[in-house]
Amino acid sequence: MAPFAPPPHGRFCGEAPTCYNRGVFTHPFDGSPVSKIKYDCAKCPGYCCSYDLIEVSNHDIGRLVKHFKVSDAVARRRYLKRVRSAGKDITVLRHKKDEVYATTCVFFDQDERRCTVYAARPHVCRTYPDASRCGYYEFIRFEREQQGDEDFVPSA
Repeated sequence: MAPFAPPPHGRFCGEAPTCYNRGVFTHPFDGSPVSKIKYDCAKCPGYCCSYDLIEVSNHDIGRLVKHFKVSDAVARRRYLKRVRSAGKDITVLRHKKDEVYATTCVFFDQDERRCTVYAARPHVCRTYPDASRCGYYEFIRFEREQQGDEDFVPSA
């Protein structure tokens, strides 16, 4: 299965922080108008996929179970782990080593820099960054302009 390539504007209705309906971007939870998004995930090397703790819910696990056609126990063993964070036990996505970032989500295609389970990705991934701007995208765009290299990835 080929990795998902997002549309040119980086987001589309029902799958991310903003929905585009009749020329207006709206928040997916309450339908309120929001500013046009000012980032393009297709131009990012997957910074958010390198976050140490990408928490998943039981509903997210169910999506993965259905996507991979495996049991809940198999999905938990292969793709997830339990960790203690801020005094509570949570379930997060496993990671694998990465050449750009130290590690990335187990579902991240490190050659194409795209999610391999886009349709089944967790809720937190569907709604990130839940704003019209992404700080990392702005940082990387600035650095690429300064370096004169549209593929430059800063090693911050």
